[in-house]
Parts: sequence; structure tokens; C-alpha cells
Amino acid sequence: MYKDLKNKTVVITGGAKGIGLSTAEVFIREKASVIILDIDEEAGIKAEDKLGSNALFVKTDVTNSEAIKLALNKGLEKFGNIHHLVNNAGIIHYANAVTCMEEDWDRVMNINLKSYYLMAKYTVPIMKKNTGGVIINVGSAQSFISSANMVHYTTAKSAVLGLTRALAIDFAPEIRCLSICPGTVDTPMARNAWAEASNPEQIHQDSIDMHVLKRIAKSEEIAEMIVFATSNRCAFMTGQHIRVDGGLGIQIPGSVEE
Repeated sequence: MYKDLKNKTVVITGGAKGIGLSTAEVFIREKASVIILDIDEEAGIKAEDKLGSNALFVKTDVTNSEAIKLALNKGLEKFGNIHHLVNNAGIIHYANAVTCMEEDWDRVMNINLKSYYLMAKYTVPIMKKNTGGVIINVGSAQSFISSANMVHYTTAKSAVLGLTRALAIDFAPEIRCLSICPGTVDTPMARNAWAEASNPEQIHQDSIDMHVLKRIAKSEEIAEMIVFATSNRCAFMTGQHIRVDGGLGIQIPGSVEE
């Protein structure tokens, strides 16, 4: 479908599960190679086995510069080059500014934001040697609207938009950068978050009802948009934020009589 992605190598952070794994599967379908960076070794090994010889998993703390450089070197040793980057690593934690512990703030900001900057820092020079590439930053509907008790997650995902613009400006025209911003997606991270609630079934239903389309996304749906945005079919797009959110946030609650 995307001939320009054939034989390209893509780094995907948080690539062992959820959106990251689905994205890796779509890139493999398009005859690209993938380097999966993830802290979950068991899931990463399973992902590599599932994806086949064009996939490499490297257990990586993506908040650590030295770990990132080591992982990228391993990817270069196997595939010879790196063309595109998908920043997808992320965690969810619930708190407001008063209840949020400082260490939780730092952890969420480090994984959901700092890792995106560090990955760009070390992959952009490699991309420039290829005369270009694409960076996809996975944001969130909460880059635009906010839920209660998610002060650090919302802050980090909002900052992803600014980082996307900055990368697009600083490294044009060789490198494009876009952010893909999903609504609620059926992933292990989301299911774990629901399970922590006092009424998981109600939280799950609320997640469905808040979307105009009255469902949550499949991870494959977000993956398809990520791969599309990476391809040359989006060659004139950069610095933009694409909402794939089922209409989340476009409707004012309540009704008005005609």
C-alpha cells in the first residue's frame, strides 16, 4: 500500500504492546523493519517472535540517554539504518496537583515527554544522513481537553504538541514531525487503568459514552493513521496534530430544545 515504506527501518518506543505493537505490525505488513524499544522484556520478546525476522526488540529505559544510544546502535547493527521514529511510550497515573506525589509527576513527565525529546535528540542525526525522515509523536485527546485528576498526564500530553511544532520547525525540510492524538483506545494500559477504579465496569462504559461514535478505538485504527502519516501520502504535512478520537470533545453535554 505504501511503497515508500518498503525496506525502511522504524523505531517504535513502547512497541511491545497496545498501539505500539499494532503500529509495528502495520509497518511489517508494509515491508518495513521495526526496532521495538520497551521496558517490558517479556512482552518485547513475544512481540519480536510474533513479528519475525524484520523486527528487533531491545529492552530499553527510554528516559535514559545511554540506554537509548545503546538500543539505537543495536538497531543499526542489525538493519544498517534508521529512517523513521514513532514516539509512543507512555503511562497513565491519576492525581491532581495536591495529591500528586513529586516522584509520580517526574515519572509521568519523564516517560510521556522527556523520552520523546531524547529519542528525537539521538535519531535526528541518523535521519539527516538519510536526507530525511518522519517523527510521529503519539499525543492524546487530552492534549486538547482534560479529565479530572490527571494533572501530570494532561500536562505532558499537551507539551507533546509544542515539541511536535518545535521539531517540525527546527529540522525542516528534511524531517517532518506530526502528532497523532487518540481518544480512548482499548489497550493493556487502558484496561489496567479501568481495573484500578472502584467501579471498573462503569468507568469502561463512561469511556465509551463520552465518544460521539459511542465506542472506543481499536489499537489497529490508531496504528493505521500513524503509518499513513509516516508515508509519502502525507508528504506536505508537518507540525500538525491529528485527532483520531471518535468525536471526543466536539459535543457540549446536554440538549437544547428546537
